[in-house]
Amino acid sequence: MNICVQNLTVQETDPPANDWWRGAVIYQIYPRSFQDSNGDGIGDLAGITSRLGYVADLGVDAVWLSPFFTSPMKDFGYDVSDYRGVDPIFGTLADFDALVAEAHRLGLKVIIDQVLSHTSDQHPWFKESRSSRHNPKADWYVWADCNPDGTPPTNWLSVFGGSAWEWDTRRCQYYLHNFLTSQPDLNFHNVEVQDALLEEAKFWLDRGVDGFRLDTVNFYFHDRQLRNNPPFRGHAEVPATNPYAFQNHIHDKNQPENLGFLKRLRALLDRYPGSTTVGEIGDGHGALELVEAYTSGGDKLHMCYTFDFLVEHFSAEYFRSTIQRFEAQARDSWPCWAFSNHDVPRHISRWGAYTSDPKRLAKLMISLMLSLRGSVSLHEGEELGLPEADIAFEDLVDPYGIRFWPEFKGRDGCRTPMVWDSENRHGGFTTGKPWLPVPADHLPFAVDRQIPDPTSVLQHYRRFIRFRRAEPVLRKGTIDFLETHGEIVAFRREWNGRVLLCAFNLGLEPASFGLPHGIWAEPVRDFGFDGTLSDGVVSLAGQDAFFAWLNP
Repeated sequence: MNICVQNLTVQETDPPANDWWRGAVIYQIYPRSFQDSNGDGIGDLAGITSRLGYVADLGVDAVWLSPFFTSPMKDFGYDVSDYRGVDPIFGTLADFDALVAEAHRLGLKVIIDQVLSHTSDQHPWFKESRSSRHNPKADWYVWADCNPDGTPPTNWLSVFGGSAWEWDTRRCQYYLHNFLTSQPDLNFHNVEVQDALLEEAKFWLDRGVDGFRLDTVNFYFHDRQLRNNPPFRGHAEVPATNPYAFQNHIHDKNQPENLGFLKRLRALLDRYPGSTTVGEIGDGHGALELVEAYTSGGDKLHMCYTFDFLVEHFSAEYFRSTIQRFEAQARDSWPCWAFSNHDVPRHISRWGAYTSDPKRLAKLMISLMLSLRGSVSLHEGEELGLPEADIAFEDLVDPYGIRFWPEFKGRDGCRTPMVWDSENRHGGFTTGKPWLPVPADHLPFAVDRQIPDPTSVLQHYRRFIRFRRAEPVLRKGTIDFLETHGEIVAFRREWNGRVLLCAFNLGLEPASFGLPHGIWAEPVRDFGFDGTLSDGVVSLAGQDAFFAWLNP
């Protein structure tokens, strides 16, 4: 067998303008926690703008901004009271325009959250809707009469605990809230509501954004007949302490009418060439089927991400079977993979029991994710290998965690501020008191320590992201799994006759597998892994990887 070792050289190439999202790497910024520019302890838009050079240097294609809209902040911006306003804690519309201009100057696209399924109870629409049963917006939210005994109209449960129905004394009716009681659900069966939301989205497209991350995209519609959900005892996407897991949510979300609205939304985006959408599907079962329904055909969403890899499961079989199941069911669809985000514990801690070297695990897992077919979403601080922060109860601000403490500590542990400066007790995030504490054990992970270290997690992210950006085979190629055993995941990526072998050993013990007879391989060795190829056998150390170009 001929073996030639190749030193990796990367030449940056830009994907076609209108197709940039396909295979893109998207960097999620949680505005409250990225950079504070005015010393009030809360990150803001001007702070983000000041750090965009760092994001561009990562080599990513786009930033995704979690909500910065006007809000009473009961759910930290996911309760919108003005879809067109910037909350004063984050700055002004002028600050947002400056952010977009700087991002575009640096070659970054800008994706913003759109929270369309519900609003804040402080939104003018809801204030009018709840004022009477006969006002012009009376049917803009989901209202229903009580049962004869005064109980809620259905057994539907809120993700944040308790009934999904709240009694309103003005209308003497219940309103639906899939999340907090202060987040009433909009009635998407009313076309006027759809029209209004499309106008809100158009406002931001006209302002220069390149797309939307759609929060809880499968929650838009509810069952018109208000039928009760049946019980469910399988895997759910919420903590076991939450009774939400006890129901099969077939009537309060995932309704077929959703496809019609997604087509209307796509028609709007098609008027803005190069814009894109990525939908969040919150569902513990059947999520991949929804991805196919929502992204196939080229007339709905561009891509979706699910919670399949935002869980504690960690094994070669789980990763392999999940990806293969998606490829079998949704080949006409485009996924967006993520291991961490602002709603789940950071994956280095979530999978910490499966490694003796968190730094090595961080490098291995980003290499795996960036090798998959689909786009990729990274959560701020992930590129530093940050672990989940341990937040004391008295410092919690997340209503989800406060309600289910101590068995479930909520989402604050993955939302703590970025650490830029290892010598600053607040990590260089703010000159004031941060809205969430900066853990002392996060400071050694700071950017200033990792930039000069060629072996750091940050530098590994930079190298591999640039490799992916330079190789269409990784951005757009097909994926085919090789037969392996144990904790090895191995597959071929192919595009226009160029074939890349990607192999990963998720286990702690050395492992190996053989390549089919006669394959000529040219190993790629610039990522610091120890995998080798000899006589047609790929040998991997514990939690190791190997990459090689193959003769197709």
